[in-house]
Amino acid sequence: MRRAQRSFEALALPHLDAAYNLARWLCGSTNEADDIVQDAMVRAWRAFDQFRGDDIRPWLLAIVRNCWRNSFAGRRRDHAHVPIEDERALVHDGPDPEVQAVSASEGRRLRAIIDGLPEEFRTALVLREVEDMSYRDIAEATGAPIGAVMSRLARARALLKARWQAEDEHVVR
Repeated sequence: MRRAQRSFEALALPHLDAAYNLARWLCGSTNEADDIVQDAMVRAWRAFDQFRGDDIRPWLLAIVRNCWRNSFAGRRRDHAHVPIEDERALVHDGPDPEVQAVSASEGRRLRAIIDGLPEEFRTALVLREVEDMSYRDIAEATGAPIGAVMSRLARARALLKARWQAEDEHVVR
């Protein structure tokens, strides 16, 4: 095995789950996420000799984000909610089924609200809250200044809160 290939695998493959998670949050489809990540990994491999820095994660996630954007070039994104498949087992020895049903329902509700956020807010929120990336790494992955990342996160959180509360008020009435 060539040295470059070993180096790429050692640096990039540990972040494959993060790449898939971001792709799935962006497109809402497991099948499309698979295609986007595959395309991103091929592009990352081809451009690996251009990678500079200590942490490949922001660079790789920027490629995933660009592949997602390119997959929708020329057509408008359908904003209808596409549920993410729940891959958990249907029967198991776990907590109370009612508690699980409420939790799953709230999870679907949260995913739907996040999916309805504008792309730049959704991306920043997922990278920070799901992938636990630093502001600096998010800025690198998105190509936005750190101030913009902070602003997008604040706006995303505010929109998320407002939409959640609006749905709560709608249910109560």
